[in-house]
Amino acid sequence: MNKKDLVFGFLIGLATTLVGSYVFITFFTDFKFIAGIQIMKSQGNLGKIITLGSVLTLIAFGILLKINREIMARGVVLAIIALTILTLFI
Repeated sequence: MNKKDLVFGFLIGLATTLVGSYVFITFFTDFKFIAGIQIMKSQGNLGKIITLGSVLTLIAFGILLKINREIMARGVVLAIIALTILTLFI
């Protein structure tokens, strides 16, 4: 197994979740990104924002499978698992 591809897939998973969360907060709320994160955390909704941000990760996973990058796709799944565990403790 190529560990570089696995790490790169993990970073893709984290980046797409961050971009998805950014898009959701800026377009669907009245807050800026950092202020929105702080407000959602104080309201207890940060896990929901991370979950909605993970929708873009599904697209990245599908694209990686389509171009036969299975190891990178495993890294994306690993990022989702890590974010799920993180969400449980927030």
